[in-house]
Amino acid sequence: MRRFDRIKYCVALLCPFVALGASRYTAERISEGGVEIVRLADSTRSEQVSIVPSYGNRAYEFKVHGNNLLYNPFPSPEALKQDRTGGLNGIPFLAPWANRIGDGGFWANGKHYLFNDAFDNLHMSPNKVAIHGLLTTSPDWEVEEVTTDAQSARVTSRLVFWKHPELMVNWPFAHEYRMTYSLHEGVLEVRTEVTNKSSEPMPVTFGFHPYFTLPGVPREQAFVRIPARKHIETDKKLLATGAMTDNQLPQEISLRDHTFDDGFTDLMRGENGLADFTFEAGPKKIHVIYGKQYQVGLVYAPPGKEFVCFEPMTAITNAVNLAHEGKYGDLKSVGPGETWRESFWIRYEGF
Repeated sequence: MRRFDRIKYCVALLCPFVALGASRYTAERISEGGVEIVRLADSTRSEQVSIVPSYGNRAYEFKVHGNNLLYNPFPSPEALKQDRTGGLNGIPFLAPWANRIGDGGFWANGKHYLFNDAFDNLHMSPNKVAIHGLLTTSPDWEVEEVTTDAQSARVTSRLVFWKHPELMVNWPFAHEYRMTYSLHEGVLEVRTEVTNKSSEPMPVTFGFHPYFTLPGVPREQAFVRIPARKHIETDKKLLATGAMTDNQLPQEISLRDHTFDDGFTDLMRGENGLADFTFEAGPKKIHVIYGKQYQVGLVYAPPGKEFVCFEPMTAITNAVNLAHEGKYGDLKSVGPGETWRESFWIRYEGF
């Protein structure tokens, strides 16, 4: 074989492998129905993650072989954005506090701040409980980087909280968020950074509210595993009281017999410091793995719904007020000029 032909032969052999390696992971900014989407994909595993930055930077799809592991009842991103309730789908970000704060305001650094419900971003229940923070549908996220390499596809977005007076009026701490979704070897990592730009420590009370479904499996046939030693007691408004009781649930809990709107803490962790919440039926499993600084796991599985929520939280419900009252000692803060960082991961089996 002549030298030139040998080169052509070698290139022909190598090209499929080079192309496969180059194209396995993709990350792109596209538009659907006038809505900008960032889509991460892994062609080898037939995975696709879709995020709407202008709607709370929310991931609404984690598809595996066309099956969405995230509960999302909306037919399109455009329909999703029309839902201003910030409701039941995808991976909502609950910040600067998660779930509920009572008493019409909150305590921080010995000062009491009152909520102003004249602003649409503050969601108040009829019993005057502020729920789910200010950012569930925020349009203020800016995409910083969309990139791939041989190991992953990633998107990083940033929200500069202190630039928006309508946010600062109900949480007067100058701070910034940076969030990275990363798809790597069948695992979706959600990494969050919070930088405090203010002159006082800022309480760390945020979290996420992911909604999961097992495609093709009725929820009543599924089980959950909750790796926690303590159950968080709440009052009639679902505000934590500061009391904890032993978690008496079995290791494997049937969803045929149980519904949930409960919080758990004192999480059981492996040697790596991570806690693994599991939603499973036969070989199909979804793992939600909490990083060390997510101290609380809320589980939401209401009657008549096909989803389960495993919610990574940095603190219990109403933590800022309970800490002021001396009823909660695990509230963390990020100091002036400091940055808080942590991840949780979503991993699947059997799809």
